[in-house]
Amino acid sequence: MHAWLCENPVGVEALTWKEIPTPVPQRGEVLIEIEAASLNFPDALIVQNKYQMKPPLPFVPGSEYAGTIRALGEEVTHLHLGQRVACLPGTGGFATHAIAPARLCLPLPDGFSSVDAAAFIMIYATSYHALIDRAQLKAGETVLVLGAAGGVGTSAIQIAKAAGATVIAAASSDDKCALCQRLGADHVINYRDGSLREQLKALTGGRGPDVIYDPVGGDLAEPAFRSIAWRGRYLVIGFAAGPIPSLPLNLALLKGASVVGVFWGDFARREPQANEAMM
Repeated sequence: MHAWLCENPVGVEALTWKEIPTPVPQRGEVLIEIEAASLNFPDALIVQNKYQMKPPLPFVPGSEYAGTIRALGEEVTHLHLGQRVACLPGTGGFATHAIAPARLCLPLPDGFSSVDAAAFIMIYATSYHALIDRAQLKAGETVLVLGAAGGVGTSAIQIAKAAGATVIAAASSDDKCALCQRLGADHVINYRDGSLREQLKALTGGRGPDVIYDPVGGDLAEPAFRSIAWRGRYLVIGFAAGPIPSLPLNLALLKGASVVGVFWGDFARREPQANEAMM
């Protein structure tokens, strides 16, 4: 088999395409012939040694992929040879083949392409876990999605709308805002055009959003948090802007608000039965 190997975590330019031995699945594992792999923001961080998870070197990056099962390890009874699956084990996807835990493999229905499946799990599971599980989003509430034109942002728009919420999508350009509207956002904010807080006040009648979905962090975090509604839930998804913000916790007290961490990958590992029920 061949794989993009990370031997020195200084960035994507250091990855090398190499021939390596094809692994044999052990108990509870499967060997997948990879047909498509997605490139997510954590993948770029992992190969720079900037992500929470730091795999031992050398490793094959690629957190999420889809393909066909070519070998089964012992005690794998719910999957079969030749079955198409998608998987998000965290690494291994930038290769022709990969070993994956069978419990993390999702069988694909007919008509669901490997390309679509490889880009589905991380962003939609993250947003569903965030909005439905962690925030307990209710129909009629208002959701602010920051970085709304990105991967998790676009999935958050769709899931929030399906749950009956009013969605305010914030992005950094008019083109991105137009994309958010096509995906179903009720209102859009180009936060390059003025004060995020003032625009949120105007759209919510001064009340603020019930749920804030923030995969961006940086300079947007505090003005967004200052705008949150009473009993609001601020979802910490990630830090695409780079800097990890410091939020004034007195605002949580004054608004009766909650700051809620969202790490779907660890949720899936620590609570596999709850994750399986969610999926």
